[in-house]
Amino acid sequence: MQIVTIRHSKINIVPLLLICLLICLSGCQTRSKQSSCVRCHKGIEHVSKTHGDCTICHGGMPREELKENAHKGLFGSANPEYIGRWENGCAPCHRYQFERMKSNLMYTAAGMIRNTQLTWEGEDGNSYTTHGEKQFDASGKHFSPKPVAELDNLSGELYRKFCARCHVGAETSGVYAASHASGCAACHFPWNNEGTYEGNDKTMKGKAGHSASHAMTPLPDTQVCSRCHNRSGRIAFSYQGLYDGNNGLVPTRNGEAGPVMTSGARNLTHITPDVHFAAGMTCIDCHTSRDVMGDGFAYRNMYLQTEISCEDCHGGAADVPRYREIIRENDEALRESRSYKQPNTYGMRMIQTAKGRPYSNVFFRDNIIWLQGKQSGKLHRSKVITGTPEHTIVGHGRLECYACHSRTSVQCYGCHTRYDKSKTGMDFIKGVETPGAFSETEDYRMLYPFPLALNQRGRISPVTPGCQTFITVAEADGSQSKTEYVSKFKGAQQLRFAPFYSHNTGKKAIGCAECHGNPDFLGFGQHIMEGNTITGTLICERSDSKPLDGFLTMKNGRVNAYSAITRENSRPLNGIEVKRTLSVNLCLPCHDKARDPIYRKGINLRALDDTLHRQLLSGQ
Repeated sequence: MQIVTIRHSKINIVPLLLICLLICLSGCQTRSKQSSCVRCHKGIEHVSKTHGDCTICHGGMPREELKENAHKGLFGSANPEYIGRWENGCAPCHRYQFERMKSNLMYTAAGMIRNTQLTWEGEDGNSYTTHGEKQFDASGKHFSPKPVAELDNLSGELYRKFCARCHVGAETSGVYAASHASGCAACHFPWNNEGTYEGNDKTMKGKAGHSASHAMTPLPDTQVCSRCHNRSGRIAFSYQGLYDGNNGLVPTRNGEAGPVMTSGARNLTHITPDVHFAAGMTCIDCHTSRDVMGDGFAYRNMYLQTEISCEDCHGGAADVPRYREIIRENDEALRESRSYKQPNTYGMRMIQTAKGRPYSNVFFRDNIIWLQGKQSGKLHRSKVITGTPEHTIVGHGRLECYACHSRTSVQCYGCHTRYDKSKTGMDFIKGVETPGAFSETEDYRMLYPFPLALNQRGRISPVTPGCQTFITVAEADGSQSKTEYVSKFKGAQQLRFAPFYSHNTGKKAIGCAECHGNPDFLGFGQHIMEGNTITGTLICERSDSKPLDGFLTMKNGRVNAYSAITRENSRPLNGIEVKRTLSVNLCLPCHDKARDPIYRKGINLRALDDTLHRQLLSGQ
């Protein structure tokens, strides 16, 4: 009986499967040609080779001739990837990506919400996300965060009325140079500065709230990232060598406005770009899909979701980069490279990220590490620095690579936030206007020098003002319940700084004498040195003893920290660390090369007491 059944299957089922497959493949093309969608939307660009009939993504009634009838059942009037619609538009075919995106920080905004709440009111014991979907934490434990609509305080209001307007979970149109779609389309469809369609479909030509073309871009370029990452840390600007000065239309150079206009009526001037950008690399050439789209687990901060580090490609002081060979047909490095100029093949040795996962475009071949541009296909050779004198100086073991190699770091000092209850503002999460409107001004912005402190990894990193906010709350009757209020953090009323990577990297490191001889880098801000006292000069008007642009003071040799670093295990440098750093200045006038043998061992300042050094110091 079994033999008969098997023979019967071979005769009938295989041809049947082939016939069904042919019908499906031809059906997508045939339905598209006969669809009433295409009759009206003539000339519209085809999404991609793998996307078929319009209704598969958009829904609707493709056999109806009247517009009103044809549009019935649409998943979304324009964007099927919008939150609440993408379960029907994208998820059926892209379940793997969809499940990852649901816990992605760019969608949940869990980090933004938590950090704002932490620095404004303090945590209340609950986790909040944009919509409150159930998630898995990094250990695989299931948990249910609350939706941010239930966060009834100033930080909740700030997120809903400020941040949520431009977040990837919401479409933003009519914002020059910052218009973008929502959900998947925010990255995978090209938008122009005006947020209008400019393709060949005459029925849509010039309409706002649509991508510039209906053709999908599987590999987003730097301009896509720049539409969102141009505020706060301005990392997309710094990466490209752009700077928006101290205010929107205030002249920034030679009494003239910058040559480039961007969102928020801001003008940009040119600074030296990141070395990777100058080499022709885009954001996604370094950042993996798991960095951008998440890996399926929920993280409370961006640094926990980010899986890459400089050492992955360049090595560390003692450790060379690691690699893993492609040996399986379902290897992610193999699948993700299908749309690259040069797809990966079996046997390739892919470099691993800091989390131990393989890059899809960085590989080890001929004893060299190569990075392939995901869009361009250009091969970039990565220099490995392991064991070089500059990177094996004793005492530098805690330095992040970008502590020395950042050219600039954007610092915004004195952020004044006003919440006026006599006005109304749009709550972009609830979708209605409610009492209370926010406005912001800032005092001062600079690029260089930048302060250093210990970050969440216990390593020395650049830091920038993190929610350094003076809050004013105006009640409905015009009275002020808070006036230039500095909120509490960790039990003390203090300003805050956060570890930061500016994405403005240079090959040449900051000079030894700058870090060891300029207290700005240690967190003292602009200052005057007199004996063993360092006095700040950019004084906050709310306190005549605490400079605005730093977090340390020194009086009679005693170092005091008056602001906090806002990450777990982060802190300013302590008195011993500050004094050790400054004491290196005694050696630098003579020992100014990294290859000098004294930097292979701990510096012994008692050596200055020997005959040779006493003669040198006395000028004999």
